[in-house]
Amino acid sequence: MPLFTWNESYSVSVKSMDDQHKRLFDLINQLHDAMNAGKGKQMVGLVLKEMLEYTRTHFTAEEKVLERLAYPGLPEQKKEHAIFISKIVEMQKKLESGSLTVSIEASQFLRDWLTNHIMVVDKKYGSFVTSHGEK
Repeated sequence: MPLFTWNESYSVSVKSMDDQHKRLFDLINQLHDAMNAGKGKQMVGLVLKEMLEYTRTHFTAEEKVLERLAYPGLPEQKKEHAIFISKIVEMQKKLESGSLTVSIEASQFLRDWLTNHIMVVDKKYGSFVTSHGEK
């Protein structure tokens, strides 16, 4: 059973961003499913690597749209994105050093951060972006 199920309450009303957010949900669900199957330790490294790669792509795309539209909340977005990437890198280092709790920490962090980031920070840009004709 997935940890996250996408529903319209997560939508920022920008299809490209919603689609990218759905991919982030999928990655978190992969880790959650692996943990439920007793394989979290084996999967956490792969999920963190893919999450880091994908979020860099997603954050770049999001920031380009917001920069092009002169979104006033862009500095906050960039700050949040940098914090996220730092935390993922930190968890990767913990994993490399042999930490046994990284899969649990990663699952909780990813769930909490993504929910908060979309529902609080990203929701702020949704209406701004759509008011500028983006869909």
